[in-house]
Formats: sequence, structure tokens, C-alpha cells
Amino acid sequence: MAAVNPSEVPSYQAPVKKVGGEGTSASILVVDDEPGMRNFLERALKKMGAYVEVADSVEQAQALRDRCYFDLMIMDIRMPGESGVEWVTSLREQGCNTDVIFMTAYAELDMAIQALRTGAMDFIIKPFRLEQMLTSVERCLERQQLKRENFLLRRELDKHLQMDGMVGHSPAVQEVCGIIKRVAPTPSTILIEGESGTGKELAARAIHQRSGRKGEFAPINCGSISPELLESELFGHSKGAFTGAHKSRQGLFNYANGGTVFLDEIGEMPLPMQAKLLRVLEERAIRPIGTEQEVPVDVRIIAATNRDLSEEVKLGKFREDLYYRLNVLSIRMPALRERVEDIPDLAEYFSNILSEELGVEPIPFNHDDLIRLQSYTWPGNIREFKNIIERSLLLGQFPGDCLQGSQHAAIQEQGVSQGYPAGWTMDNVEKAHMQKVLQEVNGNKSEAARRLGVSRKTMERKTAQWQEA
Repeated sequence: MAAVNPSEVPSYQAPVKKVGGEGTSASILVVDDEPGMRNFLERALKKMGAYVEVADSVEQAQALRDRCYFDLMIMDIRMPGESGVEWVTSLREQGCNTDVIFMTAYAELDMAIQALRTGAMDFIIKPFRLEQMLTSVERCLERQQLKRENFLLRRELDKHLQMDGMVGHSPAVQEVCGIIKRVAPTPSTILIEGESGTGKELAARAIHQRSGRKGEFAPINCGSISPELLESELFGHSKGAFTGAHKSRQGLFNYANGGTVFLDEIGEMPLPMQAKLLRVLEERAIRPIGTEQEVPVDVRIIAATNRDLSEEVKLGKFREDLYYRLNVLSIRMPALRERVEDIPDLAEYFSNILSEELGVEPIPFNHDDLIRLQSYTWPGNIREFKNIIERSLLLGQFPGDCLQGSQHAAIQEQGVSQGYPAGWTMDNVEKAHMQKVLQEVNGNKSEAARRLGVSRKTMERKTAQWQEA
């Protein structure tokens, strides 16, 4: 192998910044059969603050890897015995994804192609300038740091995406999630209250899924079915029980035996039907229409309403005994205007899932868009919000004018672009402000960095982080 004289490389001046970030030390393995190159790189990388091990062969490198984790490997391609490319190829087959920088004194195209096929991050020809190697090392370690940050961010996002779509970190949502976790394993009847579109069925499904019950989740909207058919839908009927009953049919209570029946809009249920439901709750048995036989059922009842049932009781529109039987525990779903700090999370969540369903690219929401979304009163709550996000994806941009035309709420135009919502974290503010400045300079990162008073490298790192998250 052709020798490389380290004296040809300019002397190294230790930078202020340590590799791996503040308070951390990256671990690097240098593999080269030339003692001069090993010693030179070891000294230079240690001055950067890295933990460095050196090896003169693949065998020695493997022994070091067996007892120590490395963030990065720098190795010569051609060495006595097994080559660097062959070794890295075998490591990749074993699932190793450590970043690799290859060095070689032979600038052969086929060799470079083989090296890059192993997933190498760089391919450096000897002799090289030290700045070239250090730049490549720093780029690899920054990539590793971004991967770690992305992993942690996704874990943090998972906390927000709780219970199959209950998105948000606001106190109101956290309180609901805490109640659901506590009551889900119990058999108690639950009443979920809240305005239309607040996610009452979503909460009911979360309770069922965490309950451990083996049966199905059976939802029914009591206001969408005629009073004559509601009893049959719930309890079933026998053949000839009424006109049009040409064959026997089981109801939702049979279908969901061992599971959960979700009675949405229970306030719409007719009074005669309320009496029959009360009996089912007390007897744990149903009687299909046209039969005298009672059928035992094991179902949990979760009811939901957008009405004030206590007021309905006073007005004689809802049975008091059924109200108390259903209202063993009440969960109130907050309106969207009561949890505006969740709107950035909801916008990202719906943008991602709807873009896949529609086959379009997700769109970014800038600072002004989010302020407008947070300033709207959302009479339709989450359902209306989801429709706005879908419309935005179809148009390719946020249609701000669609909120201004509402008869139920108005955009607070004064101060829309002044400041940031009180519920935002510093990360939200930083991202929104940087994106706004980038938008003002038409994506020119150098000019944006100058205006923000940061380096272009910082801009590159931040934008890459947002793209990977």
C-alpha cells in the first residue's frame, strides 16, 4: 500500500466546538494498517474531544467493536487480509448501521462504487487535507445527533398521540386521558358529555380498547334511527314481529356480547325506549321484539350526549332514573376553543394522515396560519377542524378566507401576526419564527441566517431536523 506522509497535511488547530455536542463525547474507531496515519488521526480527533480507538486490521477492529460501541468508523479500504469494504458489507448484513468514512490511496471507480454501496457516508482519497476529513467527521456526527433528536422527538410526539388519535398535550386533554386510563378496566357505565365534534366516540373507543373486554365495540347514533326501528336495532326481533320482519335478526347487544355498546346522542332516545334500556341495564338481559324470552348479555354501556341531560330531566324529556343509571361517571370532552394549544399538533396529525389517504403532499402551516386557526372559535370542533385541513391539502395551501365567512365565529384580526400563542413551547416559537424569516427571504438560508444572527450551519441543521421529524 502506498504510504501517506502525515507531514503533508497542515497542522491541526483544535476548534472550540467539541464533536458530539455539548457535554458529550463521540466515539470513533480508526482502522488503517499504516501506523503514521493511525497516530495522526488519533491525535487530531482526540483534540476535537472524541473518544478514539485505533486498529491495524479488520480482526483487531472487530475485537474492539465487540466490547465498545462506536458512533463512527474511519477505515482504509485496502488492508492485509479482509478488506474494509468486505468487513463493512458483512456488518451491514448483521444489522450494523454505524456510519463509515472510507480512505484509500487508490482512486478506482469500481472500488468507490463498492464502498458507497455499503452505505458509506464519505470516500476520501489519500493524501487528504485535514480540514476535509474533519468536515466529513463533523457531518457524520451531526447526522447521528439529528437521528437521536428525531428519535426523542418521535417519542415525545407519541405522548401527544395518545389512545388511538387523542392528540394533544393541553391540560384538558391530559385530564380526559387520565380518567380514561383509570376507568377503562372497570365495568362501570360511563356518560361522555360534550359539544358535537369534540371526539366523544373516539374517547369511547379508547375506553373499550383499554378495557380488556373480548367482545366488539358497537356504536349506534340514537338520533339517526326512527323510534320504531331503534328497539330492533338494539335488541333484535323475531320473524313476523312487525310488518317487514321477514326473518329473525339479532341486535347490537347480541353482536357486542362481551364487549361495549356505545349509545351516541342518548338524549335523542324516545321516552318509551328509555324505559326499556333502563330495564336492560338493571337486568343485564334483553328481550327481542316479538319474543317472551329474555337473553342474558354481558355488555358495557357507554353513552354520549351534546345536551345537558340534567336540564332534560327537569323538562321531562329524559328519565331521571336512567340519567342516574348512566351517569355513574361523567367525562366531559373539551371544546376545541378550550384547548387551542393543541392546534399545532392537530394540524400536523391530520395533515399527515389525510395526505396519505388523499395521495397528496402534506403542507406546512406557517406562523400566521396557526395563529388564525387558534383565533377561530370552532363551532364544529375537531370535525370542522379536520375538514379545514382536508380542504387545505386539496388546495395546496391554507384557505384562510374560509374561516372569516363563518356566521358562528370570527377571526380576531387585530394582533394576528403579533407575538405567539401563550400555549406554545420555545421550540414551537423558534421553528415558527425561523420559517417565517425563511419565507420572507424566499428560502435563502444564508440571508435568513444573517437576519436571525445565527450561522448557516445552524439553519441547515434546524431545517433538516424539521424535515426528518
